[in-house]
Amino acid sequence: MAGKVDLKRTLDSYRAKPGEFRVIDVPAMQYLALDGHGDPNAAPAYRQALEALYPLAYALKFASKRELGRDYVVMPLEGLWWADDATAFTTARDKTQWSWTLLMLVPDWIGAPLVEQAADAVRAKGAPARLDEIRLETLDEGRCVQTLHIGSFDDEGPVLARMHDDFIPAQGLQMTGLHHEIYLSDARRVEPTRLRTILRQPVGSASESMTT
Repeated sequence: MAGKVDLKRTLDSYRAKPGEFRVIDVPAMQYLALDGHGDPNAAPAYRQALEALYPLAYALKFASKRELGRDYVVMPLEGLWWADDATAFTTARDKTQWSWTLLMLVPDWIGAPLVEQAADAVRAKGAPARLDEIRLETLDEGRCVQTLHIGSFDDEGPVLARMHDDFIPAQGLQMTGLHHEIYLSDARRVEPTRLRTILRQPVGSASESMTT
């Protein structure tokens, strides 16, 4: 059996520094994905999504080790976030207007049959309410801007405003995809002021949009 793979250590897209906005090219990668809407602190769907994603992610890791002889570190929770009004993220912070897709990255050697096998193992122990809604999805973000935010989620607004309104236009870029967060810290165990979150925004050339 090969050594345990930790994709956080091998993928450049999981590296970021506080106070630094960096333009990177993110390769297509596959995730366990589950959608929802509403305040993550209050919406039952968000809690139910976590209750389904984590057991499946760990069952999948063990299935990969057992069936394929390939072990890996379960990746951190991630989320795509959007709202009809962008200020719901930056200034208004109206979480009731947020829609989201929670994600957990899985290695490229994982296929749908193994995911279903892992799901069967979770069901055998008592299926979480939203287990059957989880899908295996490929996300191809391409060029992105990202930075590392240290602090509470509610303090992200000014960082996002600088990214969206200052850095991205200054690079001749424009936003093209969904706001993406990668939660390097476990919010259940780390105090809010020490949370480490990668903030990512897919972008494209602003000049290209002007010529089409």
